[in-house]
Amino acid sequence: MAKKENTASVLAFEKKLVPSDGYMYGCQWDNKSEAAPLSLNEKSVRGTISNRLKPALQKDPAALNNEVEKPNLQTVDACSLGTEQDTLKLHFTLKVLGGLKQPSACNNAAFKEGYQQAVSSYLETQGMRELAKRYALNIANARFLWRNRFGAEAILVQVKALNKGAEQSWEFDALELNPRDMEVTTADVESLADRIASALSSDNDFLMLDITCYAKVGKAQDVYPSEELVLDKGKGNKSKILYSVDGMAAMHSQKLGNAMRTIDTWYPEHDDAVASAGPIAIEPYGAVTNLGKAFRTPADKQDFYTFFDSWARGGELARVEDEHYVMGVLVRGGVFGESDK
Repeated sequence: MAKKENTASVLAFEKKLVPSDGYMYGCQWDNKSEAAPLSLNEKSVRGTISNRLKPALQKDPAALNNEVEKPNLQTVDACSLGTEQDTLKLHFTLKVLGGLKQPSACNNAAFKEGYQQAVSSYLETQGMRELAKRYALNIANARFLWRNRFGAEAILVQVKALNKGAEQSWEFDALELNPRDMEVTTADVESLADRIASALSSDNDFLMLDITCYAKVGKAQDVYPSEELVLDKGKGNKSKILYSVDGMAAMHSQKLGNAMRTIDTWYPEHDDAVASAGPIAIEPYGAVTNLGKAFRTPADKQDFYTFFDSWARGGELARVEDEHYVMGVLVRGGVFGESDK
């Protein structure tokens, strides 16, 4: 069938991993039941000039002195544990949805038929098991704490499946799992992965997870909610604005979702000791914004669209890992329509 006849100019997939915002509390490691919501604090500080200066200033000692004498006044949001609190509690929920065979929008029946055949074949042979294992690992290793994970003395992750009649619970010592290792698991990780895989591979079922994490970071230590993107801060306004919900410090659901889907170890440079970024988030071009790099480029034919356009029309991919990657992008969701002009 000619490509023009099975081109879907309108094509979209809803995300299948749906986290809530993450809400932050402070408590004591030895008394986790008494947790109090954390609020943001505003600080105004007199900083120093530390950015790179123009070459002319660097070569003129007098001008350099004048420049560094200027106060770098900043007003920022901050968040920290109380003086008697040594543990950050982060709570959020995660809904796992099935229905991967059905695009949320598709305007070409021939394309849709080919796509559904490809997904059905994958589900029959792989059953979402590999992806579910990696999502479960990122829950168990508490990758979703991001910066709050570093320097923690102990991290406990409690997970509950809330589906009526199928309740189940797990506990993980997050520091026993290496976030850069997507292969080593435990019996509990495998058990959680089974539930996630079952929901993802279903036609219309779901799994509802309640996730509570305790990170022992030290009394009165800073913790790190999400930072808000403010395009026009205006002169004299705060230079850093943190996220809160009804006065409670929080993490964006998007940031939690990014941590869940940081499972891509199949990109070409992963095994290069110098160039590798470890597991990266599933993205159509393998984008890692803090490195300013796309690890999956169309020029190298390793991007999602190169794989998907062939695979969804009956083509075979060279490696099963490429199919895992394509399915990972579909779980992520997005708008992937292709112009027929």
